[in-house]
Order: sequence, then C-alpha cells, then structure tokens
Amino acid sequence: MAWETILFEVADGVATLTLNRPDKLNAFNDQLHNDIADALGQVETDAAIRALVITGAGRGFCSGADLSQRLDNKGGTNDALDRHYHPRLRRLRALKKPVVAAVNGPAAGAGMSLALACDIVLAAQSATFIQAFTRIGLVPDAGSTYFLPRLIGTARAKGLTMLAEPLSAAQAEAWGLIWKAVPDDRLMSEAGALARKLAQGPTFSLGLTKTAIDASMGNALDTQLAMERDFQAEAAASQDFREGVTAFLQKRPAKFTGK
Repeated sequence: MAWETILFEVADGVATLTLNRPDKLNAFNDQLHNDIADALGQVETDAAIRALVITGAGRGFCSGADLSQRLDNKGGTNDALDRHYHPRLRRLRALKKPVVAAVNGPAAGAGMSLALACDIVLAAQSATFIQAFTRIGLVPDAGSTYFLPRLIGTARAKGLTMLAEPLSAAQAEAWGLIWKAVPDDRLMSEAGALARKLAQGPTFSLGLTKTAIDASMGNALDTQLAMERDFQAEAAASQDFREGVTAFLQKRPAKFTGK
C-alpha cells in the first residue's frame, strides 16, 4: 500500500515507518496523522511484523504540528489532540511489539513526544530535542507533560518546557531521556540492527514487559507485584518460554516466534 506522507517497508520482521514531509520537516498535518494510523493498523495485525522503527525523511525527525492547520477560525487550538495525537500515542504505547525511534534530526514539540512514546530511542549526534510550545504561547501537549517528568524528573522537565531551549542528543542521553546517541552515519544501521534483534527475540514477553514498565509509575508496590506475577504466568505458558528453555538446555540459540 502506498501512502501520501509516509514511507513504509517491511524486512526481516521489522517495519520501518518514515515520516515523509521533508519540505515541512515532517510536521504533522491531518494526512500524516491518517497515514500513520493506517500503518499502525498494519503493524498491529500483521504477525510477520515483530518490531517497528519510526524515523524521518530529510534533515529532520519531526517539527511537531503544522501550524497552518493548528489554529481554528477563532485563533484557538483545534480538536487535533483528541482526533489524532491522543489515539496515536495510546496505540503506540499499547502496541504489543517493540517500537524503536531513530531520531535523525530536530524533534520538536509533538515530534519530540512521538519519539518519547517509543520504547527505545536512538538519536543521531546532530539531532536536537526541543519543547517549543511556549515560544508560541501554548502548553506542552501530545504527552509531553507525562513523559518528561517520568524520564528526567520534574526540575529538568520544567526547565525544558518553560525555557524552550534545545537539548542536544548527547545531553539527552546523559539525562536518560533517550537510550543512546550515535554517529549520524550509523543511526539507521544501528536502529535496524537493534530492531532486528528485538524482532528475533521473545516478542510475546517483550510486549508484557513494556506494559508492566509503563504501568509501574502509577501502581503501588503490591499492585505491581501482582501484575508481574500474572504476566509471568502468561509468559511461562508461551511457546517462546518453552523454546527458550529447550534451547538453553540444548546449548543452541533460541528461535522465538512471538507466540
């Protein structure tokens, strides 16, 4: 299937979704939202896809909202958050497959939120992250106020959002905002290798793992312990667990299927 604003390809169990509005630094418009939603539907339903990489075309990852569509006739923000951003963020977080962001350039506003909604974030060393909302008199949205305090703490979250200063990929790594900053020319090869490793892994248990970690910040210890117990019972009943133990006993690499 061909889309207007994204590129989408599948190889070795990995789907690569490339935001493809390079002349607009891959800013979100309605068509891009719709195309991403369609592609996520394919990732969700295609058993051959076991991991997802999200990146951007051209020199940017995503510059956030296309401001030409952001204002309604009265000059206020439109309903794009409820119609587009929130459903997409929820689908990414709920996806039972690993999601890797390969941030190839500036990730601003909701584009930064898109990256942070992924499970593992790699960034080119030249990439930058910026919460640009206050520069135009808006409040951080698209999950920014949820992800940032959890990843880097309240003090840094307030500094990033209120001052709207760019953060380098190296500093983002040092703060724990992202997994790793890599040389620009190695970004896609490293992201691809990481995604293939995940895709060849026990993706059933990986899906449970990401759900448990996401839930942990809002759970009391007893609630989280109960979740771990229940998820461990599910994982122990999987084909991947049986294959993993068998491979260990036979001293050979496991061949996981995600079932």
